[in-house]
Amino acid sequence: MSKWQNRIYNFLYGRYGIDDLYRFNLVVYLILFIINIFLNSMILFGIEVLVIIWTFYRLLSKNIQQRKKENRFYLGIRNDIKKYFELIGRKWKDRNTHMYKKCIHCKIVLRLPLKKGIHTVKCPNCKKRFEVKCRRDEKIEVEVIKKKGLREL
Repeated sequence: MSKWQNRIYNFLYGRYGIDDLYRFNLVVYLILFIINIFLNSMILFGIEVLVIIWTFYRLLSKNIQQRKKENRFYLGIRNDIKKYFELIGRKWKDRNTHMYKKCIHCKIVLRLPLKKGIHTVKCPNCKKRFEVKCRRDEKIEVEVIKKKGLREL
């Protein structure tokens, strides 16, 4: 190893490094940068500078536990948003065969068959019963899709 490579290695030793939040921050910075090319706004430029400073601060930080905590928080929010859009896609895909209802007791999302009329449904999670009204007819099994709502901040 050369002298400079050794110095860089020693400097970066014990630093936090790259994670998912770092990558997200870089994408946000690049989007702001491209938008600011056309708008030429000083406010947007200030936001860009703050994002890139925070990104590199996290990259070079020695407080590894705090950076991991920030990354876990970000991943939790990202996964909740991802699950929400997957549920919307699944509802669209199953729109002719199933309906999706929340249990009124435990708030999990249930996938129910389209069976015309008013039916009593037993939640597989909390084992309580509630009524569901349906205007179409088709029969398929009940299954749990999503537990509770999005993470509360």
